[in-house]
Amino acid sequence: MLLVHPVTEVVKFIPVLIGSVILGTSSGNHGWSVIPLALIVGFALTRWFTTTYRVGPTHVELRTGLIQRKKLAVPRSRIRSVDIEADLLHRLLGLAVLAIGTGQQADSGEKFKLDALDARLVPDLRTALLAHTATPHSVTGQPVPAHDTDERPDAHRGREIAHWNPGWVRYAPLSLTGFAIIAPIVGLAFQYGVGQVLFRSDAVRRVEDGGALIIALGAVALFLVIVLIVSLAACARYLTTYFGLRVTDDGRTLHLRHGLFTTRQITLDLARFRGATVNEPLLLRLAGAAELEAIMVGENPRQKVLPQAPRTAVEHTLSHLLAPNEFQDKAIATPAAGPSPGSAPLIAHGPVARRRRYTRTLTPIAVAALVLLAFSLAGVDFSPWWWLVPVVMVPVAIALAEDRYRGLGHAVLPETATSPAWLITRSGSLDRDRDCLEAPGVIGWTVRQSFFQRRAGVATVVAAAAAGKKRYHVLDLPLDDAWALIEAVTPGRLGRR
Repeated sequence: MLLVHPVTEVVKFIPVLIGSVILGTSSGNHGWSVIPLALIVGFALTRWFTTTYRVGPTHVELRTGLIQRKKLAVPRSRIRSVDIEADLLHRLLGLAVLAIGTGQQADSGEKFKLDALDARLVPDLRTALLAHTATPHSVTGQPVPAHDTDERPDAHRGREIAHWNPGWVRYAPLSLTGFAIIAPIVGLAFQYGVGQVLFRSDAVRRVEDGGALIIALGAVALFLVIVLIVSLAACARYLTTYFGLRVTDDGRTLHLRHGLFTTRQITLDLARFRGATVNEPLLLRLAGAAELEAIMVGENPRQKVLPQAPRTAVEHTLSHLLAPNEFQDKAIATPAAGPSPGSAPLIAHGPVARRRRYTRTLTPIAVAALVLLAFSLAGVDFSPWWWLVPVVMVPVAIALAEDRYRGLGHAVLPETATSPAWLITRSGSLDRDRDCLEAPGVIGWTVRQSFFQRRAGVATVVAAAAAGKKRYHVLDLPLDDAWALIEAVTPGRLGRR
């Protein structure tokens, strides 16, 4: 810690140190360069003298702070996850950071972290902190019979249900991650006048004098360069974050390990698992890939299990999470058990839902065309090329509406001897989610109708849950089918109407 904390704090205050160096050089007094560095290092060193922790029989306590003392205490019975992180410096020194989670979302300043522990002690400490979850659970939160876990030869070390493949990197540019990285950099550059310098340069003036063809070629070249930079940034982030990903299941916890420079080990209590979400953005869907996220009680609503990966790998892991008994022992699976929640066919929502998809996409184009017509009749002079905008957008809107309708659907899988009932709902086009939520995780229902839905005889059914996104929507379902859906997922919940 006497080395880790000073290095970490110095990295955080690099802008301050650069400013102090510039100030010391301009004033001729180089002491201005040394004083901030000495203060930062001195403050970091005090963390070693002021930080203590204790693992007691009922609580884990952490005390920090020099001027303002802070004490955090977590009941061991409330611990739901123990994550391990180690950046490059920690790994070189044989250290690790242990983060304790209670299933509640905490501010970054209130997270319970034990920093710079001996990496050799961390596995035993994690086992001790999670000892109260030793009773095996299925993904439904119910105890698992002993013959399903204890007699398996791999029950203690865990069954691997997914592992990273280097070929998956090709899917990284198909998300908006790279744009999220590049956009702030480009925006910051233009904020400080890079755009004015660029547009006033002699090269730009020569291109403008060359005609429209050169301008078009320059725009295409600029677009390709941006796509290339964004793709490289996305691939770099994908590699550094998910390199060496392994997902294992020991019957009571789900364990994720990944990272190139900073390794992370995430442990999820399967007693708090309520389902999974398959995220299929448009580009990933066209490439036959998807992302897998866990629906956990009290955890991050977007707890990623698999990043961008082939659909076959996602289906493999999803089948294990949602139907572990059938997955582990194919001999006991019977046709009566029905399809897996991850691959069950969905029920379409009918012609009214399709009409509403077309109405929502075509109405803005019709409004834009009417505005242009009104300007034209009022004598406003504008370029006739503006009429190409609604003309070009019509086929795009039609394709989008049809894709949104094809992505709309739901299914209810009845309860079996080894699995609870499942609610499966899917919606979206550019960003499509297929949510698989177990019936015991539904804590309430809402049947919502807007003015236009009432006229069309459809409704949106919202399943409330204490996990994941909290609200799971079944859009534009015929009203009679809405009540039948609620009764199928949670029999008797409606009572008398």
